[in-house]
Amino acid sequence: MGLEERVERRIMDFAAAGAAVDGADIVIMNRVICCYPDMPRLAGTASEHARELLVMSFPRRTWWMRIAMFLGNTILRATRREFHIFLHPPSDIFSTSEQHGLRTVHNQSGVVWTVAALRR
Repeated sequence: MGLEERVERRIMDFAAAGAAVDGADIVIMNRVICCYPDMPRLAGTASEHARELLVMSFPRRTWWMRIAMFLGNTILRATRREFHIFLHPPSDIFSTSEQHGLRTVHNQSGVVWTVAALRR
C-alpha cells in the first residue's frame, strides 16, 4: 500500500530502551501491555513517544479473564516459564497515558480485548 518504507518495527524492551527510539506520529501497542510487569513505565514511554496517536489493545478486566489469566499463569509456572501474563486495571492504563498529555478518543471492548486510542 506504499507505507511499508515508512513503518519501523523493533523488537526490544521499549520501556527500558525508549530513549534510543525517536518519537512517531502513531505508536501501536498491540497485545503488549499484558506482557509487561511495569505497566506505568511501558504505557508512559509509549505515551511520550506518540506525537499524535497511541493505540493499545489489552485484555478486559472481567471475571472470566481473571480466571483465564490465573490458569495461564499457573501453566506457565508449572512448565517453569519465566513469562507471566498481567491483567492491569484499564483505569490505570488510561490515567498513565493521560498524565503524559493524551486523551481517550476511542475505547471499545470485545469479549477478550479492549482496543483504545488516545490522541495528543
